Amino acid sequence: MSQTQADRPGHRLLLVHAHPDDETIGQGATMAKYVAEGRGVTLVTCTAGELGEILVPELEHLAVDRDGGLGEHRRREIADAMGVLGVTDHRWLGGFGRWKDSGMKWHDDGHAVVADEVTPDSFWFADLVEAADELVKVVREVRPQVLVTYDEFGGYGHPDHIQAHRVAMYGAQLAAVPSYKPALGEPWEIAKIYWGAMPESRMRESLRALRESGDTTSFEGMDPDGPLPFFVQPDEAISAIVDAEEWTETKLEALRRHRTQVATDGGFFALSNNAGNRVWGAEAYRIVKGVRGDLDEHGHETDLFAGIVPD
Repeated sequence: MSQTQADRPGHRLLLVHAHPDDETIGQGATMAKYVAEGRGVTLVTCTAGELGEILVPELEHLAVDRDGGLGEHRRREIADAMGVLGVTDHRWLGGFGRWKDSGMKWHDDGHAVVADEVTPDSFWFADLVEAADELVKVVREVRPQVLVTYDEFGGYGHPDHIQAHRVAMYGAQLAAVPSYKPALGEPWEIAKIYWGAMPESRMRESLRALRESGDTTSFEGMDPDGPLPFFVQPDEAISAIVDAEEWTETKLEALRRHRTQVATDGGFFALSNNAGNRVWGAEAYRIVKGVRGDLDEHGHETDLFAGIVPD
């Protein structure tokens, strides 16, 4: 057994995300909790988010249509955020800059779609096998028992989120095939795969808390009792809720490191501590592969590794 194998944590989580900040918004508390528990956490980011909207006026010059450089800046932001969460194994799919942010535009129905102009080197146009092979290398090296990524719609339709979903699901499948490209490493089958999710009841509760606090601008036009965004899922679709409320402030501090992308002076940041902890610190998932372990009184797993014996 090599030194690397000897030091490998018994439980290992792999997350695949499209841009810097996606990982912290979706699973930052889970990541911090698992790191603190001594479990392995590996994050793969597919693009540097060069086309992201810049929320800090003094950094607007980093936009691609001005001086540029947003991707390099976000590279530093995610490094800082991972430092806060304690994640030491962060990788760029195929290496930093291999694929570019594809951009997006908004559809009249309220979800993201492919932009009118997409550059040939964008992640949206990545060859699926080529991109999946880069993930196969990571899977076969890290040998995770659990994978977390987006659903087939990428949460809200962003083309890079959708492509990250495709690469993660296909890469996981290819990595398990013994005869598939042995040069990429020894085959490894991921036992459990989850898609990040937001339960309907929690979203409605959060919106109601915002409106009752007098905030009418956050999620403007969204009624707590009306239609909800595409990333919200019915409560019965939720398989697991990882209660990491102890790590809520750690997650929020990591989000603050994504300074160009996350406004921390409104929205869910404005929620009272109790409501905010439930929104930010208890993260929900849908299982799409594997057998669920022990369930709580609500029918949820409370640990993504439930039923998996550490190796």
